[in-house]
Amino acid sequence: MAGGGGVSPLGLAPPLWYHRDLSRAAAEELLARAGRDGSFLVRDSESVNGAYALCVLFQKHVHTYRVLPDEEGFLAVQTSQGVQPKRFKSLPELVLLYLQPSQGLVSTLLYPVDREESIPEDRDYSDGEDEKPPLPPRSASTPPTGSSPETPTDSAPAANGLSTISHEYLKGSYALDLQAVKQGASSLPHLNKTLVSSCKRLNGEVDKVLSGLEILSKVFDQQSAFIVSKMIQQSVNQGGDQELENLVTKLAILKDLLSSIEKKVKLDSQKHSLSVDVEGGKLVVMKKMKDNQEDWNTFTHHKIRQLIKSQRVQNKLGIVFEKDKEKSQRKDFIFTSSKKREAFCQLLQLMKNKHSNQDEPDMISIYIGTWNMGSVPSPKAVGSWLLCRGLGKTLDEMTVTIPHDLYVFGTQENSVCDREWVDSLRTALKEHTELDYKPIAVQTLWNIKIAVLVKPEHENRISHVGVSSVKTGIANTLGNKGAVGVSFMFNGTSFGFVNCHLTSGNEKIARRNQNYLDILRLLSLGDKQLSSFDISLRFTHLFWLGDLNYRLDMDIQEILNYINRKEFDPLLKVDQLNLEREKNKVFLRFAEEEISYPPTYRYERGSRDTYVWQKQKATGMRTNVPSWCDRILWKSYPETHIVCNSYGCTDDMVTSDHSPVFGTFEVGVTSQFVSKKGLPKSSEQAYIEFENIEAIVKTASRTKFFIEFYSTCLEEFKKSYENDSQSSDNVNFLRVGWTNKQLTTLKPLLSEIEYLQDQHLLLTVKSLDGYESYGECVLALKSMIGSTAQQFHTYLSHRGEETGNIRGSMRVRVPAERMGTRERLYEWISVDKDETGGPKGRSTLPPRSGHDYGSCCVCSRAKQDSAEGDPSTCKNNSYNNPAYYILEGVPNQSAASLSSELLPTSCSPPAGKTLPPGGGRGKPPSGSSQPRRHNSAGHPVRPISEEGSQDDDGSVGVGWPTPPSLKPRPLYPDLAEVKIPAANPSPAFVLGEGFRRGAGGAGGLDDQSCSVLQMARTLSESEYPPPPRAPSAHPIAEDLPEEALWGSSSSSLSVGESSVGEWLQSLGLERYEEGLLHNGWDDLEFLSDITEEDLEEAGVLDPSHKRILLESLRQQK
Repeated sequence: MAGGGGVSPLGLAPPLWYHRDLSRAAAEELLARAGRDGSFLVRDSESVNGAYALCVLFQKHVHTYRVLPDEEGFLAVQTSQGVQPKRFKSLPELVLLYLQPSQGLVSTLLYPVDREESIPEDRDYSDGEDEKPPLPPRSASTPPTGSSPETPTDSAPAANGLSTISHEYLKGSYALDLQAVKQGASSLPHLNKTLVSSCKRLNGEVDKVLSGLEILSKVFDQQSAFIVSKMIQQSVNQGGDQELENLVTKLAILKDLLSSIEKKVKLDSQKHSLSVDVEGGKLVVMKKMKDNQEDWNTFTHHKIRQLIKSQRVQNKLGIVFEKDKEKSQRKDFIFTSSKKREAFCQLLQLMKNKHSNQDEPDMISIYIGTWNMGSVPSPKAVGSWLLCRGLGKTLDEMTVTIPHDLYVFGTQENSVCDREWVDSLRTALKEHTELDYKPIAVQTLWNIKIAVLVKPEHENRISHVGVSSVKTGIANTLGNKGAVGVSFMFNGTSFGFVNCHLTSGNEKIARRNQNYLDILRLLSLGDKQLSSFDISLRFTHLFWLGDLNYRLDMDIQEILNYINRKEFDPLLKVDQLNLEREKNKVFLRFAEEEISYPPTYRYERGSRDTYVWQKQKATGMRTNVPSWCDRILWKSYPETHIVCNSYGCTDDMVTSDHSPVFGTFEVGVTSQFVSKKGLPKSSEQAYIEFENIEAIVKTASRTKFFIEFYSTCLEEFKKSYENDSQSSDNVNFLRVGWTNKQLTTLKPLLSEIEYLQDQHLLLTVKSLDGYESYGECVLALKSMIGSTAQQFHTYLSHRGEETGNIRGSMRVRVPAERMGTRERLYEWISVDKDETGGPKGRSTLPPRSGHDYGSCCVCSRAKQDSAEGDPSTCKNNSYNNPAYYILEGVPNQSAASLSSELLPTSCSPPAGKTLPPGGGRGKPPSGSSQPRRHNSAGHPVRPISEEGSQDDDGSVGVGWPTPPSLKPRPLYPDLAEVKIPAANPSPAFVLGEGFRRGAGGAGGLDDQSCSVLQMARTLSESEYPPPPRAPSAHPIAEDLPEEALWGSSSSSLSVGESSVGEWLQSLGLERYEEGLLHNGWDDLEFLSDITEEDLEEAGVLDPSHKRILLESLRQQK
């Protein structure tokens, strides 16, 4: 009997060789450590409840015998057909017999392997968070009173960045200043020195900004330019007592100067304004003409053919308009920020969705919130949490009030009763959205709660609702820690949501990891037929939220200094959750949006200005460093659409020592498909056919294996025959293979391509001896559709751990008469594939950047040729890393001893198989859903018509290569903080390339498209108020200068290469790419005007190299 707690079926004191719910992999590891033939243990069966698995080590291989109960409760070892089994009343009696020789096992049971007795757990009060905290102060300005050691006032607060310097002053120099005042001094020299030292960094930043503004003011305001130059000169000459006064003066003038320049710049830069009328289904483009005249163009929703997001310039958007039946035009717009671009896209999607002729939605918006409430009621005003206002990646004011389709609230330490809590959420939502949201599920475990509410219009689209909970508190029997979960179907898409509260304490990483694995295994959600799969593979989209309690491994003072400087990258590198994910210990292939907000724990109640990081306990002083305890992660099937639009925390809800966290997601969904042609005839039947499959599994067993196939498109699950090939060059790993004779052909319920391209196939590799899973995976059918077989390659996992990999060749044959399909709403927005490179920014660790099916799941047609035979083309992962193949604690094993044949170093097909040519039907590259940084579904830009059209205003069809801007290059590309994206060549084997190349910080600008106003705003830290909003329309009032009027398709510079980087590479001078891009020469069109002086400024100093570059450009002309 497997389970998280309760009394053992063998009584209170079971034999030491009985390991209860030990996993198969862990059992093999224990036996490998024992190392002697005849070593054995008994564990619970993973395939049959109430059954056991007797595991025996013989000649370095583990042999597993299944012990099954019969109808009368007697136990027997499963035998071959026709052999009479021996029956036993109890498990000890059975083991006693097999301790005798010659009883039919591969070896006599000789050496029992005892379980590792766990150390009794103390009550989880390591950081005091389970103790009932004091009531919050009556107002934010009144500090809590009292001298109890449990109140935050007795804790050591985290001061601002001056803490160290000010402490030194108070301890040392303060007395000297006091003495000087007593003697009649009129100044405090030591305090002045302290302040000057503290403001040194600020002074430097102000000087940087002033240097940049000096350039802008020369262009727009000559009078201001003189003032700025004078101030810079004075700041160089002044010091000592006047330095602080000078700094205050500079700050005051800086504020006025920014405002003045902004107004002047805004007048010069406004060209276009876009307004979205969601209700009317119209986009209005207003263009300013000479003499303050305005030109208005109105486009109805069906005339907007496509939105094309720039990967390289995060605030650039191309809009393709339909002109005539066979003609279209594309215009590019530069928004003031990437957030404005995303808001505009969301408004257009909302308009498209509202006026769609489809009965069912292709995409929904999901809000997820998590909050440890600290055992006190929430404040009445929770609008900032619901509207995603605060710190981090927040929604734009244009879209913040658009209601989401689903709201999911996970809370911990929530002492409010369920009904009261749900009623308060519904009231708050109605206040902000004017909609009466319907609760579809609420689940509670002690004070851990999850509530899911849905828009009234979607209530009938929800089905198969399930709830569950798992206790992970003391001995897995107390619910003070654990998880609650909800699952359901939204039309044809399955969703799972898990809210958890894991073990607290800085040092208890291993217990948190085990909490996660227990929840993953024991939470009973989703389709019961998928019991062979843990919950991370049971749902199209799984969201995991809560107080995960992972901390930061860094000295407290260093943490505080980084927080005060808003430098989060060094902290994220020592975040325990990130480190454990990097090791594949937890959240395998989950994704998390980039964190850009300060740690959400542990604040002083009543304010968000101070972290409380010390607490006096009976056992001594406890330290709780500020940490990102509260998180939202997700995992989605490959080739599905999911984009994270916001991820942050509030800064005004102060009743708890945790800040509430929010995240919003744009998620593709499928409908309950109804065939217009009815059930397929035999001649119209679609087929899923496998040519071969090969798996490498982490096991010391040498049993035979078979594969089970599950899918919602199959009437029932199907099984293959046992593998027909088997080999091993390492005792701990086994390679097994199946040819098409052993693999069954699968017949989907429906044969339409529109239906099949949304389907997924779940595979589990099971053993014949115990019918237990050795690894599971999921494949998307979308990239497998065609007349020729396609390659797939992905990882295997079991119980949350990576257990090997699987690859093979398959095809999905769809009859010609069933090939009709339609564009999904989320496919309407694409990523510009003509642009190279990606914006600069912090690159996240591979485990953090997503669940990364794309790196190994399906070998995209476009990438297969380059992948073949090149070991470097396959992204490094845990199963082509030799270190992965070492079992912990197993002696005499080394990475060097592993055969290269055993390790899958490339994504090439098995010997004898050839890859189909790239190209094909112009499908999107296969890959997984990824975090928001990838922006869209990643499919290539869709040609609107076969002939590019050119109309009077110079626009051309989107099918042609995109000409660049014709306006002159910005004069001052080196202003502070203006980021220039580097052009990075694509890796040889990266699936879902469209997803990855957009990774990086939002708002990266290049110098070709960065308006001067944007430069000024980059330099300014002040927020700009949102524009006024019309009742029936959603305007984007920040004026959007059009980047270019599109010229004809025959440009003045027809360089064969599609980017500056490729052109330089063809000349062997790629070393100059960064310098050219930095100076604004990032488009081939501009290069026709480059001079020798320009090349020198970009770092090309070698005369021969300058001649080569200029000669190449002259030849192209």
